[in-house]
Amino acid sequence: MLILLLIVFPMLAGPGLFFLGRRYGAIWKWGPAVCAGLEFVMSALLLVLPQTASAPGILPGGLAFETSGFRVGYGLLASILWLGSTLFSMEYFRHAPDHLGSYWAFQFLTLGAVQGLFLSADFMTAFCFFEMLSFCSFPWVMHERDNSAIRAGCTYLAVSVIGGLILFFGLLLLYQEAGTLHYAAMPGTLEAADPGRLLGAEICILLGFGAKAGMFPLHVWLPKAHPVAPAPASALLSGMLTKAGIYGILMTGLYVVRDGQGFGRLMLALGLVTMVLGALMALFSVHLKHTLACSSMSQIGFILTGISAYLLCRSAGEEEGAALALNGAVLHMVNHSLLKLDLFLSAGAVAMNLHALELNDIRGWGRNKPLLKTVFGIAVLGISGVPGFNGYLSKTMLHEGLLEAIHASGVWAGTEWVFLFSGGLTFAYMLKLFLCVFVEKNHDPVRQAEFDRPGKYASACSAAVLAYATCLLLPLGIPKFALFLSGSMTGEPLGHFAAFSLENLKGALISLGIGLLVTLCFVRPVLRQGGRDRSLWPKWLDLEESVYRPLLLHVLPAVLGAPARLFGENLVLTPICRGLVLAGSVFGRGLDRSTDGLILGLRRTLLREEPVRDSLKAGKEASASRRMAMRLAYSSVMDNFSFAMTIACFGIVLVFLLLFLLS
Repeated sequence: MLILLLIVFPMLAGPGLFFLGRRYGAIWKWGPAVCAGLEFVMSALLLVLPQTASAPGILPGGLAFETSGFRVGYGLLASILWLGSTLFSMEYFRHAPDHLGSYWAFQFLTLGAVQGLFLSADFMTAFCFFEMLSFCSFPWVMHERDNSAIRAGCTYLAVSVIGGLILFFGLLLLYQEAGTLHYAAMPGTLEAADPGRLLGAEICILLGFGAKAGMFPLHVWLPKAHPVAPAPASALLSGMLTKAGIYGILMTGLYVVRDGQGFGRLMLALGLVTMVLGALMALFSVHLKHTLACSSMSQIGFILTGISAYLLCRSAGEEEGAALALNGAVLHMVNHSLLKLDLFLSAGAVAMNLHALELNDIRGWGRNKPLLKTVFGIAVLGISGVPGFNGYLSKTMLHEGLLEAIHASGVWAGTEWVFLFSGGLTFAYMLKLFLCVFVEKNHDPVRQAEFDRPGKYASACSAAVLAYATCLLLPLGIPKFALFLSGSMTGEPLGHFAAFSLENLKGALISLGIGLLVTLCFVRPVLRQGGRDRSLWPKWLDLEESVYRPLLLHVLPAVLGAPARLFGENLVLTPICRGLVLAGSVFGRGLDRSTDGLILGLRRTLLREEPVRDSLKAGKEASASRRMAMRLAYSSVMDNFSFAMTIACFGIVLVFLLLFLLS
């Protein structure tokens, strides 16, 4: 019963806070903190009260949940992150109170979906909550309701829905081969599976979950969503929602993959590209939150590399290397979640005071702020893998596991240097941020004098949350504690691991040396000019703008229209095609108008809002995109559902087509 309450409670609390807060505004001052605190208590109780649960009447196979080491551990971690983000949000939104009700509603709806995903006992349950996660979290990205937020939110939702469709197709293939989607039953049912179909299912599942994780080439949403979302939401997007994708990939590796060589090499290649590309994008960035977002992409690449090393070692019979890689991947997941809570909340403190996050605008702001400097500095040392801090242990375990995979499976030896080089870039871009905000002086002396003027920059509650986030990091730098935690979560505890041996220290020092070299030889002389940072990242490397949008909007219509241009009009096919286009247009327009009408009716009746501007009248002289922006600009919590429902219906149609092809 407790496990179901852990999922259902936040899903009821979110809408409850929205409706009660609209009538009694004081509820928003204390209600979210109470709800997050209760969720944390229930998550902690699951550590001592392990249980299973099911909801048989919801789907044909029912929903199934269970608490094992990894599941209950990450469920508790989700509650910790939500509690910290919620407490910090209490002050953050005093400076930007617009759309506060919708934020709290989707904050707790997303928490319920996250708990359902991490506590799931089969792939179908995980898929249901994974899709729910997409529709509950994309309003965070659109929270500001400006053009950049709307565009980033549309990109996030489109990638999530497309990833969900690919995932669903993979699960259909997997079910055909296994006859079940329950994790525990999977290994015994796949012995006689067709290798080709099983590999196809594995690749679809990898791409589907990888879309949410921010894996290349489906990473395009991540660097754009974080800068426009509120800082507390960015901490959860980066620290927890990307791990929802990693969770699915990890479950696939543990329970589905039989031949780890082919699938492991594919994942290794994607992990390495994700790791290096994210680090390079972060290095070239001149925006604090954009740098942290690209950093998240890079760290996801580290985790994917660890999971692939686990698969390669396991298939080669190298059990010690497999345990090292698996424990390192899980420990780095935990480290990254806590590090991004620390870093994004620190960025939120900057945004609350300056309402700016461009590096040239905030340079020198933190010079006389010792608490924030300490909090950010510890996170920088941790994520860079400096010995003695939490990131060192997880990266060292990943490095050792990767070396074992190289020796056992014959993987390209240069893979190790790609790993070390990416670690060096991590140190370079994090050092760039720390020096900019907390060491260097602003190029404008008058502005620097304003920055140095004594004053309160955070409330006692926000300062306590920052200290709390930092204190969570410090124990993970202690080898015995970190190894105990990772072993408890994976169920494969390590034997003796010499964390501070000369060989292990050498790898960390090489990465740090590369970072210093990149800083001295490239960041300072090339990426800075006249004391100001500049971005030299080529625009054509933006896959969304240079590949995906042109492909979908120009190339694909041209290819589909080529037969008509080649053969001319056909007396049978032409009327049919035109009829389908007309029907699709009428259906799409009707769906859009009907959802808008439903939302408008809700706002004028149940929500009791004053009538808003009629976007259809105002839009006669505006473009279609302008009309969409105006509708969202004058919206409340429900307005995002028009776009969400349109995308969802499009997805449902494609799912039925896939089912038809498989039948």
